[in-house]
Amino acid sequence: MTALTDAKLAIIGLGYVGLPLAVEFGKHYQTLGFDINQARVSELKSGTDHTLEVSSEELASAAKLQFSHQLDDLKAANIYIVTVPTPIDEHRRPDLTPLIKASETLGKVITPGDIVIYESTVYPGATEEDCIPVIERVSGLKYNVDFYAGYSPERINPGDKEHRVTTIKKVTSGSTPAIAATVDALYASIITAGTYQASSIRVAEAAKVIENTQRDLNIALINELAVIFNKLGIDTEEVLLAAGTKWNFLPFRPGLVGGHCIGVDPYYLTHKAQSIGYHPEVILAGRRINDSMGRYVVSELVKAMVKKRIHVAGAKVLLMGLTFKENCPDIRNTKVIDIVSELKEYGVTADVYDPWVDAKEAEHEYGITPVKHPANGSYDAIILAVAHKQFRDMGTSGIKALAKPEHIIYDLKYLLPAGDADLRL
Repeated sequence: MTALTDAKLAIIGLGYVGLPLAVEFGKHYQTLGFDINQARVSELKSGTDHTLEVSSEELASAAKLQFSHQLDDLKAANIYIVTVPTPIDEHRRPDLTPLIKASETLGKVITPGDIVIYESTVYPGATEEDCIPVIERVSGLKYNVDFYAGYSPERINPGDKEHRVTTIKKVTSGSTPAIAATVDALYASIITAGTYQASSIRVAEAAKVIENTQRDLNIALINELAVIFNKLGIDTEEVLLAAGTKWNFLPFRPGLVGGHCIGVDPYYLTHKAQSIGYHPEVILAGRRINDSMGRYVVSELVKAMVKKRIHVAGAKVLLMGLTFKENCPDIRNTKVIDIVSELKEYGVTADVYDPWVDAKEAEHEYGITPVKHPANGSYDAIILAVAHKQFRDMGTSGIKALAKPEHIIYDLKYLLPAGDADLRL
């Protein structure tokens, strides 16, 4: 078992979760940031982070941090922290491929006494039932005899400059009481907000997966309420503002539920529930509502266009925003793409404008080439899909200038004052 004074860390995966963690640990411990993407490693070595989660100054401040894509460089570490993605497949089933591959990699480099800590969101049991056996098989070492494990779920909020790695309380756990204490002490050495030591790895896994499941269900409720209020001719935001005057009313808003967490994590929990013979009802109902919002938005837009006698087939619509949330470049699992796909079904041409997005990444992930400068007077309809600061700064006049004289403005994010949009969610 490794003492913290002798700790040499390796962070596996340098995305939105791994890089900020590597930077913080790299201020205190010998730390290797490892990623199989050589271009990503080269970018970070040059002092640049295209995700904008870490500034060049912050990268430079981590004096003990190095980057590599070479497997042999991992062998110097004795504590490994896995921060790879945990997506779902086209059938909305957990895709553990990145985790399994990372575990295979660790099996090739791990030595007796080492600790492996997983941060990726999983269902309860995945660490010890799916990942650890891979390490045992590849390494030939025995779990909790030759090497040990921990689980400390990530709580990164992309684009949030207030809630950072060190300022968010960290849940920790370990495979034995002694390892749990070591893992907790390791994180406590960098987390100023403090840590919470869970009683087991399974408890920590479950705690993480329900965090976003709870948020998903709350948003699903508000989305369903928005549909009801729209049918009743009542402004949803006005209702929420009125209800929000009660001290314990939760301030959720309707919208598209995408991203790597809220729109994905519930499926990990429901998958595990179904594997033990329980069919979850409330969780999946919330998922169905949130997954249907893109279709609902387009149906409402088409109705409004027909009422204004705007010909739908062949119409040109501008989608303002592609990222899954405002003021960050993260396009993982964005539900804006659902709107794009649905518009195509109606024969509508959809342009996407998002100053935060890397055009090459949008093309690679979704086959979309965002427009750089949408031309004034070009669009039959405009959908305000993401509340970027740049869009707020444009104001009503700047946004409407992009539209044809006869048009529909659909404000999904309450960017414009009430009355300035034809439709609001």
